Amino acid sequence: MEKRAESKKYFNKLKKKPRKRLDLIVQELHEEEFAQTDCLSCGNCCKTTSPIFTDKDISRIARVLKLKEPSFISQYLRRDEDDFMVLKQAPCPFLGNDNACFIYESRPKACREYPHTDRKKFIQITDLTLKNTEICPAAFNIVENLKKRLPL
Repeated sequence: MEKRAESKKYFNKLKKKPRKRLDLIVQELHEEEFAQTDCLSCGNCCKTTSPIFTDKDISRIARVLKLKEPSFISQYLRRDEDDFMVLKQAPCPFLGNDNACFIYESRPKACREYPHTDRKKFIQITDLTLKNTEICPAAFNIVENLKKRLPL
């Protein structure tokens, strides 16, 4: 909890005084972290949260599972309080005991991009990143390394 408060304070300062090269620095930190991170050894994201499923995701995954879209939706998804389609349950029903994804090649866009630390305009997703540091050790490490690389 202490690190979360420290990171929140850091991001608030960063928003007031944005850096020109922030996206480039965060991209470098992302690449460095994921060169040494094995997501299969963790799987927290798939065990605790749901991605948002776009219409394209639903169509693609339903096809792979050989289900009609309405069947896929009724079996696996629900609308959340923000009106997004998300999984009905956690952990993800497509997660194996070895933390591998049964539908990896067809997984939702949100899963492909998680933890979103290589996005452009990083400053716009600091709240999401802060939330992800509590789920994803790699996101946590990226933020900690950012604080070292760009002290405020």
